[in-house]
Amino acid sequence: MSHDGVGPRAVMRSVAFLTAGALAVPLLSGCGSADEAGKPLARQDIAPAGRAQVAEGGTLRWAVDAVPDTFNTFQSDADATTTRVAQAVLPSMYRLDATGRPQRDSDYLESAKVVDTEPKQVVLYKLNQQAVWSDGREIGAADFAAQWRALAGKDSAYWTARNAGYERIEKIERGANDLEVRVTFKRTYADWRSLFSPLYPKDVMGTPDAFNDAARRKLKVTAGPFVVKKVDRKKDQVRLTRNTRWWGRPAKLSEIVLTAVPRDERASALAEGKIDLAEIDPATVQRIDGAANGTAGPLAGPGSGRTAAKALRSWALAHGSDEDTAEDEVEARTELSKAIAKWEQQQEALRDFEVRRSLEPAYTQLALNGADGLLADERVRRAVARALDRRELAEVVLKPLGLPAEPVGSHLALAGQDAYADNSGALGGQDTTEAQALLADAGWVPGGPVKKQEKGEKAAGSEGKKAGSKESDSDDDSADGDGTYIVGADDKARAGTDHEEKRDVTKGESAGRDDDGPRQLAQDGKQFKQVHQGGAPGAYAPKGTAAPAGAPAKALAKDGKALSLRFVLPSGPGSEPLAAVAARITRMLAKVGIGTDITKVSDESYFKDHIASGQYDLALYSWPASAFPATDARPIYAKPVPAADGSLSVEQNYTRIGTDQVDQLFERAVSTLDDGEKRSLIRKADSRIWAAAGSIPLYQRPQLTAVRKNVVNAGAFGFQTPVYEDMGFLKKGAKKGAKASASPSEK
Repeated sequence: MSHDGVGPRAVMRSVAFLTAGALAVPLLSGCGSADEAGKPLARQDIAPAGRAQVAEGGTLRWAVDAVPDTFNTFQSDADATTTRVAQAVLPSMYRLDATGRPQRDSDYLESAKVVDTEPKQVVLYKLNQQAVWSDGREIGAADFAAQWRALAGKDSAYWTARNAGYERIEKIERGANDLEVRVTFKRTYADWRSLFSPLYPKDVMGTPDAFNDAARRKLKVTAGPFVVKKVDRKKDQVRLTRNTRWWGRPAKLSEIVLTAVPRDERASALAEGKIDLAEIDPATVQRIDGAANGTAGPLAGPGSGRTAAKALRSWALAHGSDEDTAEDEVEARTELSKAIAKWEQQQEALRDFEVRRSLEPAYTQLALNGADGLLADERVRRAVARALDRRELAEVVLKPLGLPAEPVGSHLALAGQDAYADNSGALGGQDTTEAQALLADAGWVPGGPVKKQEKGEKAAGSEGKKAGSKESDSDDDSADGDGTYIVGADDKARAGTDHEEKRDVTKGESAGRDDDGPRQLAQDGKQFKQVHQGGAPGAYAPKGTAAPAGAPAKALAKDGKALSLRFVLPSGPGSEPLAAVAARITRMLAKVGIGTDITKVSDESYFKDHIASGQYDLALYSWPASAFPATDARPIYAKPVPAADGSLSVEQNYTRIGTDQVDQLFERAVSTLDDGEKRSLIRKADSRIWAAAGSIPLYQRPQLTAVRKNVVNAGAFGFQTPVYEDMGFLKKGAKKGAKASASPSEK
């Protein structure tokens, strides 16, 4: 799962040990009925239209974050665009439906079922007899076997990023005929439907050299409605064209051109007619909505901050006696006029677009680093969690966008998915009194003495601080929407390649926090691609005046140390919404006496140098949901274990908090073929993860897509895997809203 576009199974794998008796868990049964999953909070928004309503031909120009470094989704530097291309050009035995559940894709698979369980699990795949690779060769057992051998983890010559599930396979054989593939497992594997999606040809998977290099720059052999026609890295484009050997419903579009466009340049690219579809940020949403309803006039663009007084002063300078000043002012006024004219032209062009909104299959969380320091104490973590009003935090991001502002109740699934149930009761909701009681029990005293910082001693949050860093004395709490994912191609498109850190010391902090210094924790060898207290003179209330409701509590201290947590945030474009959420969290924590030291770092540095390496106390980042949590979520919550050199390996568990019970529940869930039992075990595991208070799910991320109005069957897809062959342009005179395309299982 993700800083706020990597797929759930494409994130790199990367500490405190909690004992069983240390957790007081009110709700651990996790044994609800299947209907607890409910429905997705928001439906997909793709302007559905029947194929008869879609015109033949045309080129869809689609903005992406970057041209991928590899087209092999199983490599460590695969990104969101890698996944996008794979979905359009490669087979997948199962794809996700609108509720985030796997469905058989009948274009490739006539049937798949478990045919034996004793002595070992055997799955029999029956392939569509028309399924062929783009070179004319039939898809068959040889392709399945080559992918298994590459991903089984036995041959280190294959540079793989993940092999979950494949290591449980014992052998793959041809069945009764060429269309049957028989897969025998050496250990029972509940999530067998996650395998072979996507499926690569044996040409790619057959040898280490082919796996490591053949699919990095191009894909010669594919088997989807589209093929990779050309990769132009100078123009930052990937061109997909119709597959002439495609046996399914023909693609409506002649081609799809994926073009790398930085997020902050997408509004201009849309207005200039360079792209037809792009994921956008809340600021661009406002521009497009304003263009549509006429509310974004000149005052919303360049020169929007010019008051009447400023305009009068500008006129006076331009017509004054100082010739040099007048010349400069005239030039500035001319440039401003040009900018306003260009902005107005763009607004007119943006009327051809609309924003399609849904919720992304991912959630943003507050992560609490329990490796060492103040948050190693479970009571302090629980106090942080009980201080938060998660509904209010969801509303900060989602309410202005017109999306359901419901807090996420599970770490392992989202509403609508089979495993979803709200297990947050295992930790409890917002309760200031309970939070303060937990802190008192941990020995934190309101207004306690703080040891004076010795000369040469590092200030709180100063680890790794670079020369020339800037101070900020306020938090931006005005942004709407959400930011961006932590890892992936987004980072390459953003500004902020320096590692500058910015610190905001918020209310409730006492100076002189004595930290233990940088935390050095081992990973698993993978490489990773986030106010000063006081006021004006005379602003204080007279002594004895009652504090207003919700005022910050006195700062807490213990053993001469202030209770202040280092809150690390990204500072690049699109990070404003995360800063808004962080500002609310800061105020909520201040109400129970917890101080925060906000450190803003470059996007490039955020995940690699801070989250993955453990250089933070609090942080905001996101994980995508998975249809297979027993497999995909296990490394995120696995108990850290000692590495060979005596350090700790944390896999993807960047909070460094895990328990034996959670590990055991995951192992049992992935080893049962009883769907009801698996669901119950996943929910039990989630309850224990809540109780450990290592990460607090906040809200499902918004999915905002700008789309040309006549583009149909595309936009904010929500959970569902896009159906590329049905995308296209609406026929003249046709209307949107006809029955949407069939799901993969209905084809």
